[in-house]
Amino acid sequence: MAGDVWEAPGGVNRPIYLDYQATTPLAPEVAAAMRPWIETNFGNPHSPHRIGREAAAAVEVARSHVLAALGADFGRLFFTSGATEATNWALKGAASRLPEGRRRIVTLATEHACVLDTVLWLGGQGFDVEVLPVRPDGLVDLDLIADRIGAGTGIVAAMLVNNEIGAVQPVAEIGRIARERGALFFCDAVQGLGRVGLPADSCDLVAVSAHKVHGPKGIGALWMRHGVEIDPLLHGGGQEGGLRSGTLSPALCVGFGEAARLIAERGAADRAHVESLWAAANRMLKGWRFNGSTEHRYRGNLNLRRDGLDASRLISDVRQVAFSAGSACASGSGRPSHVLSALGLDDRQARTSIRIGFGRYTSEEDLTRGIELILEAADRQRRFAA
Repeated sequence: MAGDVWEAPGGVNRPIYLDYQATTPLAPEVAAAMRPWIETNFGNPHSPHRIGREAAAAVEVARSHVLAALGADFGRLFFTSGATEATNWALKGAASRLPEGRRRIVTLATEHACVLDTVLWLGGQGFDVEVLPVRPDGLVDLDLIADRIGAGTGIVAAMLVNNEIGAVQPVAEIGRIARERGALFFCDAVQGLGRVGLPADSCDLVAVSAHKVHGPKGIGALWMRHGVEIDPLLHGGGQEGGLRSGTLSPALCVGFGEAARLIAERGAADRAHVESLWAAANRMLKGWRFNGSTEHRYRGNLNLRRDGLDASRLISDVRQVAFSAGSACASGSGRPSHVLSALGLDDRQARTSIRIGFGRYTSEEDLTRGIELILEAADRQRRFAA
């Protein structure tokens, strides 16, 4: 049931884990499903003999589970090494096929780095790139979208749930506008899978990742609408549908498939559990300001700030709790978050912001105790600064 206590293997004492946007604990069911494919069922899924065919069959079952979790069984799903590869493949592979007169790419300032960096790289290859601003709540203005997506636009990219602030973009409307104007719509649904509904009817290409939904690291997937054609990113044997080269890991595929199957089995309970944790957290966090929309937001992501706080010091002081100051991908850069900057926050405000993430295996007791420790350390900072 939702809220089951998760413990590290061997009973190792770990901090209270409140960083679900960075990664999620591996579900016990996923570990059990993967184990035979690590220990004994070692066949290459691309080999023609019985052991290979058994591995290939397991991969296809996993594929069907991920498609079901996406609610997009009318398209094709290709396993990748993760969402970064899926994103690079989608954007570069689609861009390489854009005709003259449609070499314009539009995205949002709050996208994940793998989207922004890929789009900016394409800009250096001669494509016309525009990165649109968002409002202070983190959402894009749909009138601006409609104005900036014109007849020359070939690709539009927008994230379903923001990894730093949890804002839920109106991707159904963005995708509808893009497709009405003849552009392909790419959606980074990594943080949204299993958490909020994906409007697959409005999408052409979708990237997802296993380790954000209690699956293993090192595997993601690219969903592609039937009729959409993109060029390969990796060349070689073309093992995945003739388009993606490289030997698949049955263990990783099975793990992703089992994690996706659990979304269908436990999704409603998970969402109800997150709502109850959200309510408990809000009762405790008086005097803190949310970054991003509170209404159009995934409730398992609390990105907050408090005047005068040193977020980096706070993380160092509260070693009993694992939480963050933003994206794990950019945490070592020393630069303020580009997402918070896009909301209009200055560097000082961005450096007073923290992110608390929770989900399936977070108990209310752990959440409240974790927040208590964070609040106590924040109050100590304030007293010492006075």
